[in-house]
Amino acid sequence: MSTQICAAIRKMILSGALTAGERLPSSRTLAQELGVSRTTIINVFDRLTEEGLIDSKTGAGSFIGETLSTHLPKLPTPSAEMIGKRRDNLRLARCLEQAIGQFSKRIPHESKAFTTGIPAFDVFPLAQWSRLVSKHYRSKRDIVMGYGDPEGFLPLRKAIANHLRGNRGLSCEPEQIFIVSGAQQAFNLICSVLLNPGDKVWFENPGAIGARNSLSACGMDLYPIPIDREGIIVEEGLRRAPYFRLAFVTPSHQQPIGVTLSLARRIELLQAAEQSDAWILEDDYDGEFRYQSSPLPTLQSLDTTERVIYVGTFSKSLFPALRLGYFVAPPILVDTFQKVSGAFLQGAPSNLQAVVADFIDEGHFATHIRRMCKIYAARHNILIEASRQRLQGLLEVIPTDTGFHTIGRLAQGYSEQQVSAAAAAKGISVSPIGRYCIEPVSMKGLVLGFSTIKAPEIKAGVEALAQVLEELKP
Repeated sequence: MSTQICAAIRKMILSGALTAGERLPSSRTLAQELGVSRTTIINVFDRLTEEGLIDSKTGAGSFIGETLSTHLPKLPTPSAEMIGKRRDNLRLARCLEQAIGQFSKRIPHESKAFTTGIPAFDVFPLAQWSRLVSKHYRSKRDIVMGYGDPEGFLPLRKAIANHLRGNRGLSCEPEQIFIVSGAQQAFNLICSVLLNPGDKVWFENPGAIGARNSLSACGMDLYPIPIDREGIIVEEGLRRAPYFRLAFVTPSHQQPIGVTLSLARRIELLQAAEQSDAWILEDDYDGEFRYQSSPLPTLQSLDTTERVIYVGTFSKSLFPALRLGYFVAPPILVDTFQKVSGAFLQGAPSNLQAVVADFIDEGHFATHIRRMCKIYAARHNILIEASRQRLQGLLEVIPTDTGFHTIGRLAQGYSEQQVSAAAAAKGISVSPIGRYCIEPVSMKGLVLGFSTIKAPEIKAGVEALAQVLEELKP
């Protein structure tokens, strides 16, 4: 109560409603008028006196401080029109001002048909996870409550290095690994350290929306490079921007089309980066989940000239609320990122990193990945079968053997945007391929996620989508 009264009187004084030298009511009178205790009002007067807003004189009362008339200007009281003009003329950083018009709004991440990018929460081994969380919350309070190592919790970095060497064919040491709060922070940090606003960046078209927003916010000049069945067309990149500074790629499972970057294209890309003195940012967002065979080797595993920076995340392999990602810097950049991290990064929560480290070291992570591959493969097959039965002639759903999503090619005459809007009205989330494009592409279709929903929901979603497509049939 004293805080509220103090704030109200302070506002009256600073706005000029109470002027310098004006006498305030006595504490007893003010307490009676407001229906509070006199002690509350005395506390208010004491606080305002400490702030220099009022002067209390024994036997005479309390007065608005005389210094206000000479030392403090009157606070402005802008009109609604002035506030509107200020909002219209809001000045942003030049990089953000240029990028904000290019941002694509993200679709809400809800567990429904056919949301993309969400793992299957319903089968996560929460009992094992809870045991590890409980264990680490009883560990040293410095780990639980203190600032983490800006480069990342060393046991987790070691665990990630062992996992990447054994499962992704990636050659790295723990000191090359930097833990961050998700892949988006990795993109921002890497671009802030290595690139200048206006630098030319090859970006897959269509391509990952989150990464595109991050690079645009850093002021990069994005060149949309088309993709085909073998991935990004390096020859076209060299034609459009031969002196590029960075290439952003998703080689294991192109986002969103789903193709894999061929070996020939990987070598072409590495050669182009070496010739242009450029970096390659490899986003391996869901490469762990391959159904028919072992995960493919990373692009970084072919790199002999220290050009590739590999980015991984636990948002897909475990769950998004962890807010944990990592990147693997080539040896030539390790010292630079150590200095940058130590200068202004506080590090992700160490207790969560410790839990993930144990989850990997005890074998739960590898078991979880194997199990999820079987579950996602089953859900994918249900989607494909239901689509063949119900979407013939409306939407050609393309089979995949990797990741959380696939695409469906719309029959001729359909509008991606109309279908997406009509599906949303029925509670279905389908993303037009056009949302992922910097420049238009000839392919018209929808991105369909299948990882987060069970068989009945997949079948119901296909039926609802079929109804939408039949209603909009040209």
